[in-house]
Amino acid sequence: MNRTIGQGPWYLGIDGGGSKCRVVLVDTNDQVLGEGLGGPANPLRGMKVATDSIMTATLQAMAQAGLPEAYLSQLVVGAGLAGVNMPQYFKLVSEWQHPFAEFYLTSDLHTACIGAHQGRDGAVIIVGTGSCGLADVDGQVLDIGGHGFPYGDNGSGSWFGNQLVHHVLLHKDGIGAATLLTDLLCQDIGVSATLDIVSHFMHATPTVYAKYAPLVFAAAEQGDATALAIIERGAAHIEHIAQRLFSLNPPSLSFIGGLAYKVIPYLSPAVQARVREAHAAPEFGAVWFARAQQSKSQASTKERV
Repeated sequence: MNRTIGQGPWYLGIDGGGSKCRVVLVDTNDQVLGEGLGGPANPLRGMKVATDSIMTATLQAMAQAGLPEAYLSQLVVGAGLAGVNMPQYFKLVSEWQHPFAEFYLTSDLHTACIGAHQGRDGAVIIVGTGSCGLADVDGQVLDIGGHGFPYGDNGSGSWFGNQLVHHVLLHKDGIGAATLLTDLLCQDIGVSATLDIVSHFMHATPTVYAKYAPLVFAAAEQGDATALAIIERGAAHIEHIAQRLFSLNPPSLSFIGGLAYKVIPYLSPAVQARVREAHAAPEFGAVWFARAQQSKSQASTKERV
């Protein structure tokens, strides 16, 4: 359906992670007008990759809403992106010559927390392509992780996928335990020789490694000891993040990300007892972030006048 400019403004919320970019387009009443999905939107993987993913998802959402591309200049955008916790990448994305009316940038972790708790106090842990956590209580913010693969992101999809390849190669060399992971991986990638496996993953990105993480959980469900050990190590890292966030005593903890609810059963009962379902997805948190930043900007402008 076509809309006139007078019915705006429209708000676009962006959740840009290491594997995919989700966006939601809403009106001033939070009515969803359209949604979109793009590829990786972490600028660490390339600025063009990130911005192309954002624009692909945005145009999908606009098409659903019946808004022509010319209306990009009417959108007020909130973007929560992985990687912009690093100052140089925040600066890089901030300098992007975007086509929007306004563009407010923060980390994907921040918008995930806003969405999960409707802007109220709470904590959130992301277990997706990467892993990280944030607690926001009484104005005090504590964030853990977000250092990127391979330096961090333990317990994440990229980490699980990398561990899978590592243990398969040990098994193939005869110096690691036999594991069902070997057959599962070789069937999936269509090669079985050790050097062919190495060649397959030689230039693998975190997104590629994360694609194979489900194989670890599939093997664990069949009782594979190596897979179970990998999951327990990954879950232990997520447990450490949770316990550190609890130092601020957040009222509740929510998990976000494609692997979150595969990892939760391996956490301690004490952590599981504090987990609450997120109120809204991170892209809605990005919408609320955009509104809040726009209000601050307008208030500041009025003060100067």
